[in-house]
Amino acid sequence: MNLKIALQKQGKLADGSTALLRKCGIKFSNGQGKLRTVSSDFPLEIFFLRDDDIPDYVADGVADIGIVGQNILHEDPKPVDVVEHLGFGRCRLSVAVPKNFQYVNIDDLRGKRIATSYPRILGDFFASKSINADIHQISGSVEIAPSIGLADAVCDLVSSGSTLFSNGLREVATVLDSEAVLISRRDLGAESKEILSKLLFRIRGVKASAQNKYILLNAPLNAIEKITALLPGMKSPTVMPLAQEGWVSMHSVIGEHDFWEVVSELKAAGAEGILVLSIDQMIG
Repeated sequence: MNLKIALQKQGKLADGSTALLRKCGIKFSNGQGKLRTVSSDFPLEIFFLRDDDIPDYVADGVADIGIVGQNILHEDPKPVDVVEHLGFGRCRLSVAVPKNFQYVNIDDLRGKRIATSYPRILGDFFASKSINADIHQISGSVEIAPSIGLADAVCDLVSSGSTLFSNGLREVATVLDSEAVLISRRDLGAESKEILSKLLFRIRGVKASAQNKYILLNAPLNAIEKITALLPGMKSPTVMPLAQEGWVSMHSVIGEHDFWEVVSELKAAGAEGILVLSIDQMIG
C-alpha cells in the first residue's frame, strides 16, 4: 500500500515540496510534465497538481495528504486537517497602495476599491477592522490594477516585495502570514496513518536539522566548564581528549539563529579551531 500525496506541480511551493521529500531520503522521478510518480524506496505515490486543487483532492480522498500554502486553505476552507507546519514557502498576504496614496492607517481604505485574488480573506480582515471597502476579485496580475484604473489598492501575496516596488506600490498592512503546511484527509485508515507517522518522523528530523548547526572545537582543559555553559546542545557537549596534553575536542549542536553570537563567546572563552557543519537530519 502507498500513501498518496499531492504536491504543487509548479509555483512557489513546488521546489520546496520536492526538496523536502528528497531530504527525507525519498527517491522519485518528477520529469517535466509528469503528473504522477511512485517512490522507489518509500511507500509514497505522488500527484503533481495545481495548488488550488490540492485541498479538494485531499478532502475527497483522492490523495491522503498534500502540501499547500496556508493562504489557499484560508481562502477556500476544506474539511482537511493541518498536521505539520513545514517552515518553507513563507510569504504574507498584504495590502499595498500606490506610492502617492495618502495612507496613515487602515481607516484610509474605507470606501476604496481593492483588487485581490483573495476576497474571502480580505473580506474577513476588513470585517474584523469594521472597514467597508469595495473588494474587486481578479485572478493574476493584481499589481497592475491601480495603474490601469481598476482599483485604488491591491491585496496580494508578498515575498520580497520586489514585484510591488517595480509596479510603484508600497506595502501598508499585513492581512495574513502564510507558509507551506502538510494537510491530511480526516478518514485515514490505520495503515495510512502508520506510513504518515513514518513520514512525519523524517520531516521533523529535516526541520530540526535546518534550525541547527553541528559545532566542533578545541579547548584547553581549564576552559571546559565555561565552554560547556555556552554549548548545552541537546543534553551536554561531547568531550574527547586530544593528542596534545591539556587539550580536548568538544562537539555539540547550536541553534542557527544563535550561531554568530555563540561563536564569538566561544572564542572569548578560549576555544580554537572552531568548525561549523550543516546537519542533514537531526533526530531528537
